[in-house]
Amino acid sequence: MTTETIPQFVQSALERKLPPKTDYGIAFVGCGGIVNYGHIPSYKANGFNLIGGYDINHEAAEKTVQTHGLKKLYKSLDEVLSDPAVEIVDVAVVPEEQWNVVSKVIAAGKPLLCQKPFSIAYAKAARMTTLAQQAGIKMAVHQQFRWSSIIQATRALMKEGWLGNILDVQVQVSIHTPWDMWPWIAAQPRLEVLFHSIHYLDSLRFLFGEPALVTSRHSKHPAQKAKGETKTITTWDYPNGMQILVAICHFDWSPALYSNFRILGDDGVIEGTIGTNYDYPDGRSDTLAFTSRNHPKQNFSATLPGKWIPDAFYGPMASLMEALQTNGSPITSAEDNLGTLRVVDAAYRSMSEARSVSPSEITA
Repeated sequence: MTTETIPQFVQSALERKLPPKTDYGIAFVGCGGIVNYGHIPSYKANGFNLIGGYDINHEAAEKTVQTHGLKKLYKSLDEVLSDPAVEIVDVAVVPEEQWNVVSKVIAAGKPLLCQKPFSIAYAKAARMTTLAQQAGIKMAVHQQFRWSSIIQATRALMKEGWLGNILDVQVQVSIHTPWDMWPWIAAQPRLEVLFHSIHYLDSLRFLFGEPALVTSRHSKHPAQKAKGETKTITTWDYPNGMQILVAICHFDWSPALYSNFRILGDDGVIEGTIGTNYDYPDGRSDTLAFTSRNHPKQNFSATLPGKWIPDAFYGPMASLMEALQTNGSPITSAEDNLGTLRVVDAAYRSMSEARSVSPSEITA
């Protein structure tokens, strides 16, 4: 179906919203796959000013610059940071290297957008956040799933009151993920929650706020080569009785793969699919069906415009630009992302200690 079946207020929520100024000079530090098939296509589609790229692997940077027609190939991080044309640094390095890069970018006085996960260690994420605060530098984290069509449409329906009081939320995904595409991720002792479910956990915080308790159980395929967990079940409990379920399996060999998103309210229900999980990384568009309990004329079912990858990737960068112009805070600020890392760490602590964990237990 087309967007013509979508209510006007939802269509409006799905429109890209850019700040008045979007021509900040952007340089990439790290030129891996996600920059090439996520960041750059989305930034270009929105007219952002891409200056150049640097990578510790010079060939990767050279290929990125040539493929996308960027202006400059940098030979060092210092060269990036000394270039007056670079006004925002897009940091897309592995989390173990994030501190080394981020601390230097902050010292150079340049705003920055950091790859997720922001850090493997919560304490180091908190330290980077404090460093940026003390220096007065705007810093955001690239949790772009918040700008995906299904999350934006859901937020609009909630704000309009069509769902009523939320009773139950479920994200259930059973897919086959080729972890060998990212050998460095496959080698991580913390895998599924930190590198995949973190997207859902961040956006669920965005929609519903902080849970009171996190309970999580993790498993692996007996023959997998990846080091960390590849199947997880995580639940969130809220004081009002609402629960959230995030159940993910990455080793489904069957043709009956699914990537489902469901929100039950006392006035309406959303049933949708997260399209990028099908045929990754090409993916599909998200779908969403809304059913009203008492107003059938509100019912609709549609394929939502765009794809999570690459279309949602403009969001964190646009939000950072807006924060620079308003002296506000980016939607996915480093400060906010500490909340996401707390629920991630709470999931791992729940698994290791076989108990429910309050995110408030996670401290620096």
